[in-house]
Amino acid sequence: MDQKLLKDIIEWDVKNWSKALVFWSKNINLKSKKHTCLEVGARRGGLSLWLAINGNDVICSDRESPEAEATKVHSKYRCLDKIVYRSIDATDIPYDNEFDIVIFKSILGGVSAGGRDELKKKAIDQIYNSLKPNGKLLFAENLDASFIHRYIRKRFVPWGREWNYLKYDEIDSLFKSFESVNYTTLGFLGLFARKEKHRNILASVDTMIRPFIPKKNRYIVFGIAEKGNKKNENI
Repeated sequence: MDQKLLKDIIEWDVKNWSKALVFWSKNINLKSKKHTCLEVGARRGGLSLWLAINGNDVICSDRESPEAEATKVHSKYRCLDKIVYRSIDATDIPYDNEFDIVIFKSILGGVSAGGRDELKKKAIDQIYNSLKPNGKLLFAENLDASFIHRYIRKRFVPWGREWNYLKYDEIDSLFKSFESVNYTTLGFLGLFARKEKHRNILASVDTMIRPFIPKKNRYIVFGIAEKGNKKNENI
């Protein structure tokens, strides 16, 4: 994939986080049909861009409509005809049995900021309800990782004290409503660099040392959760 396009999709720590795209692409055929998709917590709409350039129709959403920022990126790739913009709170999604695919990157810690763990589960349950039978959630999220990562974030990241990072041990219970969930973790050193070129170097090292880093000490998780084949019971 073109590096400028990859940067527009992923935005930061590209070499590590872009591995989510590889994982998703290997496990779902985005071009098998025109999927109906929703991105939540979109910010600049990078994942909406990825879905749209693969021929899918996308609602690009955030708590406040991301249109002003996202259209700057989407217009570069001439995919505005495949994307609409909406204001949607991830804990209150106004759709049921609607989407083939819902996607997000790094939102759960913000949704549940200040230690409100119950809002992580509420957001995932809302996504579950918004999916069609056999629909899929594609997710990538920050993990709280090791005590070193937790210290660095609290010390040097402006939002690090409030952000409620997902714990590795929470993952299975969080997605228990889904028929299946397949996920993997990666990243250890990449978080410690401040400039993107240094992150890229450390991401290469992360690839080499990954087998030696415990899963719960890595700082990125990504995967696919698949809904069962029945519609929501309340419909």
